[in-house]
Amino acid sequence: MRKVYFDHSATTPIDPQVTEAMLPFLNEKFGNPSSIHSYGREVKVALEEAREAVADFCNVRAADIYFTSGGTESDNMAIKGVAYELKDKGKHIITSKVEHHAVLHTCEFLEKQGFEITYLAPDKYGMIHPETVEKAIRKVTILITIMHANNEVGTINPIQTIGEIARNKGILFHTDAVQSFGKLTIDLSKLPVDLMSMSGHKIYGPKGVGALYIRKGVRLVQLSHGGEHERNRRPGTENIPGIIGMAKAVELRRDGMKNEAKYIRNLREKLHKKISEVIPRIFLNGHPQKRLAGHLNLSFQGIEGEALLLSLDLKGVAASSGSACTSGSIDPSHVLSGMGIKPELTQSSIRFTLGKDNTEEDIDYTVSILPDIVQRLRSMSALE
Repeated sequence: MRKVYFDHSATTPIDPQVTEAMLPFLNEKFGNPSSIHSYGREVKVALEEAREAVADFCNVRAADIYFTSGGTESDNMAIKGVAYELKDKGKHIITSKVEHHAVLHTCEFLEKQGFEITYLAPDKYGMIHPETVEKAIRKVTILITIMHANNEVGTINPIQTIGEIARNKGILFHTDAVQSFGKLTIDLSKLPVDLMSMSGHKIYGPKGVGALYIRKGVRLVQLSHGGEHERNRRPGTENIPGIIGMAKAVELRRDGMKNEAKYIRNLREKLHKKISEVIPRIFLNGHPQKRLAGHLNLSFQGIEGEALLLSLDLKGVAASSGSACTSGSIDPSHVLSGMGIKPELTQSSIRFTLGKDNTEEDIDYTVSILPDIVQRLRSMSALE
C-alpha cells in the first residue's frame, strides 16, 4: 500500500541534513554552554552561531532572538510577559477567534486574572481585517496578538497593516508565525512586529525547539525562574541539539523556500482540481489566493470529517480533520465556526497540507481512492 503524508502543518519530517547537523551535539559535543571549560565553550559558540542563523533569516539582531521549547512556549512568554509587565497601564488585549489554542487558551487564562480580551471575528475566509482591529482599540489596550497565517485554512493575515496600526497607537504587537516562518519572507527590520513566535518542527527541523523574537526595548515579566540562560529571559539549559537542528533547517529554508513554495502550490492546485472533477459538493475553506502554498482545507458535504480521515488513513493517506472527536462527540473546528461556516460543513472538513517531498504520484493516488470512500461514507451518513 502506498503511503502519502499530507499533514505537514501538524509536523514535518526532519530533513536528513538537519539530522546530520544535530548528531555531533548528541554525542561528542555534549558540553553545557554555560560551562567555562573547553567543552562548554565549544557548544556556546555553536549556540550563538545558531542564534545568528535564525536572526539573519528574519533580518534582525541576534540579541533579539530567544530560544524556547516551541511555538506554544513562545506564545505564552510573549502574551503573559507583556500582560504582566503592562498591567498597570491597562488590562485590555485584542486577539481573534481563530488563533491557535496556544494563544486562545493563554488569553482565557489571563481573563481569569482580571484581563479583558476582545476576540475579533474573521471574514468568511478566516482573515482578520485591519479596520476591525483598529475599531477594537481602547485607551487601556496593551497588546494585539494576531497570527500571521492560520494553521487550519492557511489564510494569510495583513500583519504589516495591523502592525502599523498598533505602532501608531503605541500598542505592542505580537504575531504567532509558527505556520508562516520558513514559508513566507519575513523581514523584521521592516515589519512592525514587536514579538514573533517561531517553531522548528514545521520547517523540517526537530520537535521541542522554537524561538521568540523580542524587539529591542520591549520588556516582559519573566515567567519561570532559575539560571541566567537566554539573557535572563528563559532559564534552563538550552536544548542544544534541537537549536542546532532548527538553525540548519532555517539555513535550508533560505536556499529552498521560494522554489519549493511554487512547486508545492502547483501540487495543491492539482489536488484541488482533480478532487473537484471527481467528487461533487465539496467546498474550499480559507482564502482562495491569500493562503499558504501547501494548505487545502475542504468540506465534503454529507460526511463526518473524522470518518473520512480514518478511511483515508486505512488506505495509507495521512491528513487531518477540521473537527475534533472528544468522548464520542464531535466538536466543530473553532476556526471554521469562527469563519461562520455552517456546522454540517465544519464537521465535514479535511485539511490536506503538502510539503516539499510530496509528488504528483501522491496526488494521483489520493484522487484514485477518494471517490469510493466519499460515496461509501455519504451512503452511510446521517448528515445526508
